[in-house]
Amino acid sequence: MIYGVREAAWPAIRTDLGLSYLEIGWILTIPGIVSMVLEPAIGLAGDTRHRRLLVGAGGIVVAATLVLAGTAPAFGVFLAAECLMAPASGAFVSLSQASLMDLAPRDREPNMARWMVAGSIGNVAGPLLLAAAIAAALDWRDLFLALALATVPLAVAGWWAHVPAPDAIEAPEAHRPRPSALLAAVRDREVLRWLVALEAGDLLGDVLMGFLALYLVDVAGASGGIGGIAVAAWSAAGLVGGAALVRLTRKIDGAWYLRVSAAASLVLFPAFLLVQGPAAKIASVFVLGVVTAGWYPIAQARLFGVLEGRSGLAVAVASLTAPLGVIPPLVIGAVATAADLQTALWLLLGGPLLLLWVVPRHARAPDR
Repeated sequence: MIYGVREAAWPAIRTDLGLSYLEIGWILTIPGIVSMVLEPAIGLAGDTRHRRLLVGAGGIVVAATLVLAGTAPAFGVFLAAECLMAPASGAFVSLSQASLMDLAPRDREPNMARWMVAGSIGNVAGPLLLAAAIAAALDWRDLFLALALATVPLAVAGWWAHVPAPDAIEAPEAHRPRPSALLAAVRDREVLRWLVALEAGDLLGDVLMGFLALYLVDVAGASGGIGGIAVAAWSAAGLVGGAALVRLTRKIDGAWYLRVSAAASLVLFPAFLLVQGPAAKIASVFVLGVVTAGWYPIAQARLFGVLEGRSGLAVAVASLTAPLGVIPPLVIGAVATAADLQTALWLLLGGPLLLLWVVPRHARAPDR
């Protein structure tokens, strides 16, 4: 929900703080670098008895950074808040996800699809909350402060929740990840495959969503409210696609799904960029969102499957790909500043092309 509010509010945040496309690119880039430095240690610590403490403390820090962002007077303070939130959400959210993967190892892919459905509900609600706040003469700052209050009880719940013990906790001498285990994991070919797949899928995922509202406003000539509707439509597409994926992952090979949907997106994304008018663009981005909804949950489930019993290590390894994830928003922002946003977004076609290259026609699925 926090993410959905922020992405829909970008036009208002840009106007309020006087941001350029390049500064927005920095905001979408630098926090990822901070996560790259801190999250490996957080992930490794997650395979110890301190996981619940990390989840709860991460939630409290997320709430504090929402207050900081909601009261930010300028670019620098807002950027600082985002830099603090990135590793905090790694502890709060990523370790919660790792615990879900440990609860039912045989059902990782459908459970990741369920995780995405839950997140999509929040993403859909975020823009709708923003629209309701605007109608009530409130703004994005008020919503950030309200979300900070709502985060606190979730952090407390995470602190007291039951956390399944991964192998690294149950057999510390044999399995507890150390920095050497982290280095060994990133040299594993299968681990690298799914890390690259995660980052490739993100181009037509979070990166596109980060610029979607601005694209509708600046390129399609829509109002800020319509830009928020586009973000809501994208999130709703993830909800629809994720719900379908819960059933599909029990019947089809995930690698085959990734390849077919990547090929389809090579047609659907250019169609989104080329159609005229806000309504046609929203409709086309919805179809694209349904098709690409499975990219993240399948690739993430495969990564946890490769690192069976070491979910904290999987979180740590995934954080090391931050350089791949933070570069695209900065490049998009720079190209949009030098040329225009329409031209810059064509670069996102690299995502499905990379998926087709890195994902095999058939890959070992997690045990069922």
